[in-house]
Amino acid sequence: MTEWNTLADVAKDVGVCPLCPLCATRTKAVPGEGNEHPDIMFIGEAPGFHEDRQARPFVGPAGMFLEELLTSIGLKRADVFITNVVKCRPPENRDPRPVEINACAPYLERQAELLNPKVIVTLGRFSMAKYFATESISRVHGIPRKHNGMIVFPMYHPAAALHQPALRHTIEADMLKIPKVLAELSSQDKAKDDPKQLPLL
Repeated sequence: MTEWNTLADVAKDVGVCPLCPLCATRTKAVPGEGNEHPDIMFIGEAPGFHEDRQARPFVGPAGMFLEELLTSIGLKRADVFITNVVKCRPPENRDPRPVEINACAPYLERQAELLNPKVIVTLGRFSMAKYFATESISRVHGIPRKHNGMIVFPMYHPAAALHQPALRHTIEADMLKIPKVLAELSSQDKAKDDPKQLPLL
């Protein structure tokens, strides 16, 4: 493997990755795409049928819902970075296995380092488990938490609303909290830069 100095370096190695059995069944690997200096990084679970064909994340029905969610907070796909815990489609859209998640972990971790987003939004339990392995998504969704100095905001996967329509409102409500999280982080940064504000923290 080459040294990953850029997102393009990561994507190049993802595209030819041989590190787990998914390399034998994928059509195309899906490194991720979007703004290289985003406030928000979204991490989903794994590519599906459409993503496997196009080498792009979230382009199927769940992706359409994600775009609606972004629109609700005044953003477009190009404003954020979107990727998955696993970069190749598991056969029949089954859940990703630990060996697959572990094989992809260095790619995901380097992407997060290079992007340095203000907030990482996990979509679904597999991406949430990377940061909060012992938690239940039903308990922690919509609540920003710190992990190793990063702000992580767990959400249900957009696909959950397609399978369980009752979750749609919950997912929409959680997305609407993100601008407030960003605003609070911006306010904290300003306070650090202004000594007069520090006593107010």
